[in-house]
Amino acid sequence: MTDRVAPPLLTVEGLTVGYRVRGRVRRTVTDVSFTVPDGAAVALVGESGSGKSTVAGTVLRLGAPNAVVQAGTVRYRGEPLLTLGGRGLRALRGNEIAYVPQDPANSLNPVRTIGSQLTETLRVTGSAGRVVELLDAVGIPRPAEVARKYPHQLSGGMLQRVILASAIAAGPKLLVADEPTSALDVTVQRRVLDLLDRSRAELGLGLLLITHDLALARERCDHLVVLEHGRVREAGPAAAVLRAPRSDYTRQLLSDVPALNAAKFGRPAPIAPAAAARPAIALEGVTKVFARPGVDGGFRALDEVTLRAARGSTHAIVGESGSGKTTIARLVLGLERASAGRVLIDGVPLDPDDPAALRRARRRIQLVHQNPFVALDPRYPAARAVAEPLLRHGIGTRASRAERARELLHLVGLPDHTHDVPPARLSGGQRQRVAIARALALEPEVLVLDEPTSALDVTVQARILELVVELQQRLGSTYLLISHDLGVVRQVADEVTVLRHGVVVESGPADRILVDPADDYTRDLVESVPGWASSDESTPPAAPVPAGL
Repeated sequence: MTDRVAPPLLTVEGLTVGYRVRGRVRRTVTDVSFTVPDGAAVALVGESGSGKSTVAGTVLRLGAPNAVVQAGTVRYRGEPLLTLGGRGLRALRGNEIAYVPQDPANSLNPVRTIGSQLTETLRVTGSAGRVVELLDAVGIPRPAEVARKYPHQLSGGMLQRVILASAIAAGPKLLVADEPTSALDVTVQRRVLDLLDRSRAELGLGLLLITHDLALARERCDHLVVLEHGRVREAGPAAAVLRAPRSDYTRQLLSDVPALNAAKFGRPAPIAPAAAARPAIALEGVTKVFARPGVDGGFRALDEVTLRAARGSTHAIVGESGSGKTTIARLVLGLERASAGRVLIDGVPLDPDDPAALRRARRRIQLVHQNPFVALDPRYPAARAVAEPLLRHGIGTRASRAERARELLHLVGLPDHTHDVPPARLSGGQRQRVAIARALALEPEVLVLDEPTSALDVTVQARILELVVELQQRLGSTYLLISHDLGVVRQVADEVTVLRHGVVVESGPADRILVDPADDYTRDLVESVPGWASSDESTPPAAPVPAGL
């Protein structure tokens, strides 16, 4: 008698999904098929809007209310999921199938501590374990202290780790992860991915990874499914697909990966010595201490930090989550006051207590926030959000502001039909593009970029980076880039400052810091970048596209 072959952990066959808008269904995903075997990692990759998150939402039965499954099946261990009743779904979610969403800020209760929310997850799923142990497992420093905090007190990277801790609490068999590491610095990303690899090896955890990071997919996934406009462009073993892609679309995605392409974007001309004498941004011996109940002396976020960003250059600040990168950005923007030292903009000390001076400074300095969802007013459609800075500074007429807003939205790659859509109906990548367009509206002299491309797929990321470099060359703007993506830093930065626990580890030209770091900590950051070791390999040559793709 022949033994029955166990069905795959997850099977998706011929899935076709659309969204009902004004009585008509707009198809988003068409005839998508793939499997996730036990213990395997399968990556869904493609541009923003390619249908990746729609597939994930359908698998989890968490699609939007207007989502319509027009055809196809989704099976978990051979059992259909699309027709499963509420009780059956509740038994699977959290215990058998877990989910890591793209936007952690909207997945946690803002009025409850991290510890209480994780405790509830452990109780609901009937899991054994302690909150502190879970937080430590995903690389959160001082886990007992973090458990007592509220979500707004944590960085985006730490929130993402909290969500991951909640997802793995019950030891699920299938983890659906929608951009789970996009907000993490490279060393924590490596630790989290190592944890998932151990879970796959020891527990047979299957991973469905939705990502735009092809370097990560090549390094960590067994199989790859490439989506374009909701259709499978090609699929197969990750190494084979990325070594010899059959479609022009996949080759374009691969060529846009920062970690695999060292030198793509031109940099501005070198700064003249006379201009360099007075930097656009300078921090002189800056220390920032935050008061903390029960802690003598408070928390020292920055410790005598000194840096200079030359006019017309890009100065990158890199380091792990919690190293003080965002604190520097807030000081430069006048949102915080230094405990000691000075912050100078074009040689003039910034005084956060002078409202008139701050308003003048903010006309010249703009921010691209790490989390676009919380940076945009949920009531304003995209075009109005972009025009808002012009309105607040009394620039132009209503018609000219609207025209400028739509021009900027086109520049960042958003089509006409998104211009009158509120943030809640845009994807994470689309929201980030709106935020970038909004920051560019005033053509600022200084642009503070706080993880500006963390939510973008590689093709849009490449277009945004090309755009900001072009604007820098045309306008002579100065960029202060806060990023954990060293591939992006290598492509666009002139100077790099490396922070660790609020202290400058080393600082200097980007080409030297990222190629031949002097400090062990910097070396560890560089070596943690997925695909870095193979980044000098040439992009696979063009190949004919087989018929039918």
